[in-house]
Amino acid sequence: MTRPRILFTCGREAGYVRNLLIRRALRQQFDVVDVTDDTPGSLLLRHLKLLPRLLKALTGDQDLVFVGFYGQMLAWSLSQLTRKPIVFDAFLSTYDTLCFDRARFGPHSIRGELAFLLDSQSCRAATHCLLDTEVHKNYFVDRFGLADSKISAFYVGYDQELFYPRPAARSDDCFTVFYYGSFLPLQGIDYIVRAAKLLETEQDIEFRIVGGGMMYPYVHELADELHVQRLTFGPAMPYRELPAAIAEASVCLGGPFGSTAKAHRVIASKTYQFLAMRKPTIVGDSKANHELFTHREDVWMCKMADPQALASAILEMKRDASLRARIAQRGYERCRDQFGMEKQGQRMAEIMSALL
Repeated sequence: MTRPRILFTCGREAGYVRNLLIRRALRQQFDVVDVTDDTPGSLLLRHLKLLPRLLKALTGDQDLVFVGFYGQMLAWSLSQLTRKPIVFDAFLSTYDTLCFDRARFGPHSIRGELAFLLDSQSCRAATHCLLDTEVHKNYFVDRFGLADSKISAFYVGYDQELFYPRPAARSDDCFTVFYYGSFLPLQGIDYIVRAAKLLETEQDIEFRIVGGGMMYPYVHELADELHVQRLTFGPAMPYRELPAAIAEASVCLGGPFGSTAKAHRVIASKTYQFLAMRKPTIVGDSKANHELFTHREDVWMCKMADPQALASAILEMKRDASLRARIAQRGYERCRDQFGMEKQGQRMAEIMSALL
C-alpha cells in the first residue's frame, strides 16, 4: 500500500528541536519531502528563497503540505498557491510573544496589530493547526476566534536516540542543580539565580546554568549583584552535547518559572529530555504542566516566579534520596511510554487521517 506523501517546509532552521521531532514523527507514517533552507540571516529573505522551490515541489504528487515552525508567512503564502490541505504548526503566537511575553511593543500599536493579523490570518489560511499544549490551543481559539476543531495539541516529546538514562561522569559528592535555556522572560532564570542565593549556605549544592540569549546580561548582572556563590554560567552547547551535561546533574529544572502569561501555557522541551534521562525534575506549577504530569509522582511542581518555593523544592529533593529516585523513575516511565517516536508517529497519523 502506497504511503501518503507530505511536503514539509518551515520558516526557522529545520534542525530546530520542534521541527526536527515533528519531521521524525511524520516519517513514522508518511513519505516526507523536505523543502527547507537553513541559511542564516533574514527570515524574509529565507522565505523568498524558499518560495520558488516550493512552487516547483507543489507540482508533484504530495497529498498534504506541512508548515513547521516558524511558518506564519509561509502558511498564508502557500494557501494562495495550492489547494492541497495545509497543516500549520503555529507553536507560538507572534502577537503574544512580542507584545506581552517580551514586551517589545504595545498590543494596540501598529506593529502589535500587524502581529495579531499575522497570527490570525496564517491560522485561518491553514486547513488545520497544531499547538504544543491544550491550554495554548485554548488561547488561540479565544484570542483569534478560531474553531476548536481546527486546532490539535501535539506534545513535542523527545529524541530517544539522544536522551536516555546513562551513568553520570562525575564521581564527587556535589549536588548539582542543572538548567539550560535561551534566557527568555518566560523561562524565569532570574528566579533560579535568586533561589541559588537562598541556598548558598548549603555547602554541597552547586548550580549550573547553560545557554545565552535575551536576558543573559540582566541575569548575569543579577548574580554578580547578589554575590551568588556556587553558581556557574556556561555558554550554549550543541544539541548533541546536552545529554552528557544532563547526566552529571542531581536534579534538573524544567520550568518554566517566569511570571508571564505565556509561561503558564507551555511545556519546556527540556522537561521531556530530563525525564527521558531518568532525572528528578522540578517544573513550574502551571496549567500546561498539569496536562501531563502530577506533582510528587513524575515531577516536582513549585510555585512559579517564587525563588523561595524553588529553593524549598530543591532542598527537599536533596534531603530525600528516595523521593528523588521515585520521581525520576516514574517520570522516565511516563515519558518513555507516552512521548517516544513511535507514539508521536501514531498521534500524528491520528491528526492527519481526517485531512488525507
